[in-house]
Amino acid sequence: MIGQFEITDLQSPVVASAPGSLMLLGEHAVLHGRRALVCAINRRITVSVSSVSEKVLRIDSSLGQYESPLAELADHPDFRFVLDAVKQYAPEQGLELKIDSEFSSDIGFGSSAAVTVAAHAALIGNVRRKMEVFKRSLATIHRVQGRGSGADVSASVFGGVVAYRENRLSVYPMAETFSLTAVYSGSKMKTADVIQLVEQRRALDPEKFEKIFDQIDASVGEVTEDFSCFGKELVANQLLMEEMGLSNDALTDIISYFRDIGVPAKISGSGLGDCAIGLGIFPEIGEMPSCSLQVELQGVDINS
Repeated sequence: MIGQFEITDLQSPVVASAPGSLMLLGEHAVLHGRRALVCAINRRITVSVSSVSEKVLRIDSSLGQYESPLAELADHPDFRFVLDAVKQYAPEQGLELKIDSEFSSDIGFGSSAAVTVAAHAALIGNVRRKMEVFKRSLATIHRVQGRGSGADVSASVFGGVVAYRENRLSVYPMAETFSLTAVYSGSKMKTADVIQLVEQRRALDPEKFEKIFDQIDASVGEVTEDFSCFGKELVANQLLMEEMGLSNDALTDIISYFRDIGVPAKISGSGLGDCAIGLGIFPEIGEMPSCSLQVELQGVDINS
């Protein structure tokens, strides 16, 4: 609903950025009241907001351009998260949003969460109350996506490594930084479709899945108590992902490569496509496209 919040006074452009993210532990379990471990990465999305004389909203990004009257914003599948964010404020003047990203939305680095967080921060005009940015951003994710734990949102807001629980809205930022290699499997299944598939399997054997979710939660607890066991828990959770049927041939090949060289590795994200991550930097992994990453301690930021 337009007018729910006040927009910042745009005397000059406001520039906000937020990091992308990777799920480390807790996929699917986090949707059932268990904890997850998620990290921000050193790839960011930047949103610049400035005023224009016409009563319109303009968006300029690598995904294309958009323009619509402020009074009745037209839907656009590429900009739904940003459009929802704008609708929560009461701009008295037209707006132009410029979006720049250091990573592709085709790879599972939490682009939807990062652009949502950056957009809200730019529209608010400050990040002094990060929990407020988090809550507004999570509300946008829920309205647009229908379902999502908010773990990736928490990483984009707070930075670093975050132990997160959805149902109690608990966020425990951890100041840890380390290197990761993300390897793209070559395909990506929609998160909502994977969630639906897991829920169907869970309905057939709820006891099995509850046990898996409890094991995942215990792993997060172990890591938050002693981060030195992270590699061991990464390997253990990969086995749990496989037990839930979330691997495919490409992901199996990536994980096998890491295992052969003694590197802890795991699927990152909902599974059945997208990325697997290995602990450390490995610039060449056969012919598979890889990305060397560092955990980013800086969360959402203004004018960075």
